[in-house]
Amino acid sequence: MNYHDLLMNRRSVRDYEDRPVPHELIESMIRESTLAPSAGNGQPWEFIVVHRKEMLRRISDESKKNILSRIAANPDDYAGKYQTMLENDAFNVFYNAPCLVMVLGRSGLKNLHVDCALAASYFMMAATRRGLGTCWVNLGTEIKAPDMIRDLGIPEGSQIVAPIIIGYPTSIPSAPRRNEPNIIKVIV
Repeated sequence: MNYHDLLMNRRSVRDYEDRPVPHELIESMIRESTLAPSAGNGQPWEFIVVHRKEMLRRISDESKKNILSRIAANPDDYAGKYQTMLENDAFNVFYNAPCLVMVLGRSGLKNLHVDCALAASYFMMAATRRGLGTCWVNLGTEIKAPDMIRDLGIPEGSQIVAPIIIGYPTSIPSAPRRNEPNIIKVIV
């Protein structure tokens, strides 16, 4: 796949075949994602991989509960637009994908979100090159229950930056229309 095709085929996929992604394949994509640049070459990223469907459902339910609680406390919360969807017991924030890869790192690092986002982008490109679909599901960051944090193995002082679902797509959605770049000024 050439670079242009890679960019055109990297889409947010929310519908997957019911078949597992081999863990060895996930590990090779994680290795490729660590080639991403990072501030001062700090490489702050860490990864958690979840293949077990029951755990994916638990994480989804935990996230939904915490987001709904946040919306109840602040009706102006941006997540309010998802309230009806989140109240649906059948809705899974991970769209029943067969695998979840969480990119996380130590809280408080100045460039943590940028560095982890770059690693997440590399991971999604690595998946696309292999014919896999991904979607960064920010709704999956809302993990607060101590038992869930323990069961996931999230180190104390770390935070989830990019929960990425991955699997074999049933189809690749077409690219939404993109705005023309807004080049403010060219200095020659």
